[in-house]
Amino acid sequence: MADEDEDYPLHESVFNGDIEKVNKLLETCDITKKDKHGNTALHLAVMLGQKELIELLVSHNAPVKSKNSEGWSTLAEAISYGDRDTITLLLQKLKQQSKEAMDDRRPQLINALSKMDDFYMELKWDFQSWVPLVSRMLPSDVCRIHKKGASLRLDTTLVDFNNMRWERGDISFLFTGQTSSGARPAHSLTVIDNTLRVYQRVRHEECDAELEDEVNIMMSSDIVSAQMSMKEITFARAQSGWIFRADKKEVVGKYSADFYCLNGLCIDSHKRREHLTAEDLIKNKQLVENLTKGSTSPSASGPEQLPRRSSLPPPAPPAVSWHEYISAPSGAPPLLARPRVMKHNTKTFRATVAMSEEFPLTVSMLLSVLEIIAPFKHFAKLRDFVQMKLPPGFPVKIDIPILPTVSAKITFQEFEFRPDLPDSLFTIPPHYIEDQYRFPDL
Repeated sequence: MADEDEDYPLHESVFNGDIEKVNKLLETCDITKKDKHGNTALHLAVMLGQKELIELLVSHNAPVKSKNSEGWSTLAEAISYGDRDTITLLLQKLKQQSKEAMDDRRPQLINALSKMDDFYMELKWDFQSWVPLVSRMLPSDVCRIHKKGASLRLDTTLVDFNNMRWERGDISFLFTGQTSSGARPAHSLTVIDNTLRVYQRVRHEECDAELEDEVNIMMSSDIVSAQMSMKEITFARAQSGWIFRADKKEVVGKYSADFYCLNGLCIDSHKRREHLTAEDLIKNKQLVENLTKGSTSPSASGPEQLPRRSSLPPPAPPAVSWHEYISAPSGAPPLLARPRVMKHNTKTFRATVAMSEEFPLTVSMLLSVLEIIAPFKHFAKLRDFVQMKLPPGFPVKIDIPILPTVSAKITFQEFEFRPDLPDSLFTIPPHYIEDQYRFPDL
């Protein structure tokens, strides 16, 4: 059996801070390779605070999103270490790598959309809570989705959330997969305000101020790793009736559906806060309490100008050799960085789903649509849910928890194939004016 030290030459060189050797090894070594503890070379460089090596590995496209055996990404470890420049660098690289991954998937998505028959669909979603004041401020909406060729149009009435109130309007998202000539458009996603008759091209990069604000928030918040465990999930037919029990069936929209209870949905979360000050902990606790009570925070009357967070003093260098690190039991490495302050929580939820074998759309077709619209935050959880192994049919109604006190209900209430959708639905009206500041968060 080969010596463990020789299995990870890049990791060992990073551990020992040998920049010259790392530079040479990058010509032949797999930069994505994980050691026995699940750490990439970039993980080690971040935890050891080796800024030159971090920059070198990032310049060679080391994966930022990659997680180690404990579920922590390199960005999470950077937040714990507390060096602002490193956090900013990794956040920028993460966004770049995410965009590149989406660009790589784009031809496949365009192809999948093009092969589908054109359709119109109505999707109703609303968030609900057993806490009355929280329930009052949770949103609901009916999203109307048109699909023609490789283009999508999503119409919604929710615009923004300010002062604990949802701003309503008439908003459309246009995704253009390809032009009439088959070429990729310069701007594939556009947001339209039909009330003000303006539109905004969605940028694929953020300005420096937005990035700095995001870093501020990361440095003052818990580092969270949450995983949805699907190993123990089972589906059981839901029952109806008080005396004579029977399998629950209902008509959802136009479609007869069988209802199932989903048991064993487990969310395992870890929170780290070794990088937070006592003041941070108090502020974060107050924010959670305010949201739970349905009241506004002290800063809800206007946007708060976040102060620029300074880097933390670096933790003490680890008194551990490479051999001691790599010889430790698999998945249980010795501490290399700041001592952890961590909370672990496991919650089991029950969800319900209504499956209809009459619905014309298939789950795989839905996933292709959700892959495109999932960046709109409230669709990301739906995509994750649909990727599970569901009972036969199409999930026309889903009630799934997203927080301990909040659940999301999604209903596919109308669907029909429409071969005659006009092109005008997927183009910006000629009398609309471009306003690049209409939606500042995009």
